[in-house]
Amino acid sequence: MPRPAKTADGQRKPGVREQAVIASRANLLRAATRIFAKHGFAGGRVGQISKAAKSYDRMIYYYFGSKEGLYIAVIEDIYRRMNEAEEALALDEHQPVESLKTVVRFVCGYYRRHPEFVTLLNNENLLQGRHIAKMQSAQQYSSPAISVLQLLLAAGVAQGVFRDDVAVHDVYMMIAALGYFPQSNRFTLSEFLGQRIDDPAASARWEAFVVDAVLRTVMREPVPHNDSPSPHGEQPTWQKPPPPPHPAKSSSATSA
Repeated sequence: MPRPAKTADGQRKPGVREQAVIASRANLLRAATRIFAKHGFAGGRVGQISKAAKSYDRMIYYYFGSKEGLYIAVIEDIYRRMNEAEEALALDEHQPVESLKTVVRFVCGYYRRHPEFVTLLNNENLLQGRHIAKMQSAQQYSSPAISVLQLLLAAGVAQGVFRDDVAVHDVYMMIAALGYFPQSNRFTLSEFLGQRIDDPAASARWEAFVVDAVLRTVMREPVPHNDSPSPHGEQPTWQKPPPPPHPAKSSSATSA
């Protein structure tokens, strides 16, 4: 009797029928991601999703139990995919400054490349997080990012280049907020500011600004910045600003 085929890491390869199930479920997830990102949870219809996936309504109920179950699976999937992309980063804890720059650039770039991620999170926040609260693995999806930052910050502290009084959760929220906000508000901000904030040049300027802001926050001492010039044509120097000048004495004070 032939033995089941195995992958390179020794895991059993799924059979033909199992592969078909995996592919069908993944196809429904992709279609649901597009529909929910466009129409929200309330506006996304089961029939729309099954049609977009070239499947059947009953398969949604078979795999996910309900429309809500499918929506929760979509939220889990977008977090999982971001985690997997982050885990693929080439980070070196012995070079915490450069590695932290890599993390910041990754976050900013990921939000730009995956607007559906931002849209779905906006929608879930409008719903007061009632679906993500039902995810058993919500904190599990945030822990890898927190762990990576914790490792880099600790390495920087050990090398004497990072401050030891900065909380990892604060750094995480800073990076996420600065990467997320321009993408989630790109249409209104572009009108308000009178210029496209999501074109390549503007995105590059903002990314350089975020890298600069994060490093200024965590660095223990000012250090020279040897990267290529920013898109503004200016070279950040990581120097502390000069102290404010002493206020000039008024003539009345002098005469007194």
